[in-house]
Amino acid sequence: MTSPVRPLAAPLRIVIVAPDSLLADGSDARAIHEAERSRALRIGLLENGYNIVAVLPADVFLPERLAQIAPDMIIVDAESQARDTLEHVVMATREARRPIVLFTEDEDTTHVGAAIAAGVTAYVVAGMAAERVKPVLDVALARFRHEEGLRRELADARSELSDRKLIDRAKGILMQQHGLTEQDAYARLRKTAMNKGLRLAEVAQRLIDVTDLLA
Repeated sequence: MTSPVRPLAAPLRIVIVAPDSLLADGSDARAIHEAERSRALRIGLLENGYNIVAVLPADVFLPERLAQIAPDMIIVDAESQARDTLEHVVMATREARRPIVLFTEDEDTTHVGAAIAAGVTAYVVAGMAAERVKPVLDVALARFRHEEGLRRELADARSELSDRKLIDRAKGILMQQHGLTEQDAYARLRKTAMNKGLRLAEVAQRLIDVTDLLA
């Protein structure tokens, strides 16, 4: 019996954010160099099977455009002054986090730490051979997924702690007002939650709200 053929994974959908100045005007040697680097990067992405779905400027419409396209990854193809472009992208992805990889010619690395802290997954300075593009993006994607997992675990832990505090306070109210034991107070909260189809913490919050209102 032959094993079923697994469908190939769809290529990553990538949006490139790049300033208009990366279009060389033919007179500025620096602009020509950066335009050639930008072209080499895009060729490297295509040769490695990535799907470039859009190339966007870092302007006020960027958040809306990214929300519509919903790419798997964002590549910031920045010129020598990368900071402004990067700030636009970080702000645009604040509500819907995505892996961000920065390719730049800016050799001033003093703000790399701030960029990583702000949400940039990988920071690549200077040009890169096409064969190195895929390993860099694979590592960036793996790192992003790992960090998102840690972020969710932290959020869950904080939510669980907050819920526990609400439930403990609600139990205290029932114990004080009705002379219940802690176990009986918890049982009453739990029964109410089941009857109303609510989370235990939601019932606790409602009880606290009513008690505060009548205080």
